[in-house]
Amino acid sequence: MSYADIAAKGPKQSPEEYRRLVERSDDSVSSLVDVDSPHVASVPSDYEQQSVKTNTQAERIEFEAKAKEAAAQAQAAKEKAKERAKKDANIAKKNADNPVVVGNAAAVAILGTALGVGAYRKWSRNELSWNVVGAWAGVVGLFALGDYYVSNYFFKKYPPKK
Repeated sequence: MSYADIAAKGPKQSPEEYRRLVERSDDSVSSLVDVDSPHVASVPSDYEQQSVKTNTQAERIEFEAKAKEAAAQAQAAKEKAKERAKKDANIAKKNADNPVVVGNAAAVAILGTALGVGAYRKWSRNELSWNVVGAWAGVVGLFALGDYYVSNYFFKKYPPKK
């Protein structure tokens, strides 16, 4: 059964309803765009020879250029960081006989060992809590602050080699 057959079985339209429908449809037809008008169908005559044909394509090309520039900057920063790391490694080797550097290394080793052993003892006796960890973290911070100032004082007497 077709749609027309089903529609024919339904209620009939009065002539007045039909006239209103036709009047409405005539008004709506006048607002349609004429697809044959030049503003819709025309393009520049050199369109096929243009390297960039749309705004989207131009934006994509600009985005790719910025991405290449960012990648080049990142590569330059990476190489600079590698050079600095090599320089810092050489500084550590050159200053291996400096008493301030040796003293700091020994202090860090002793403090790390003492904290590790103390924490293990507290843990084995079930006395290790976040309060204890926080207190010792504060002690480490105070030690680091004191070490900084003491090291600066001694670096004036024993300057590091560059």
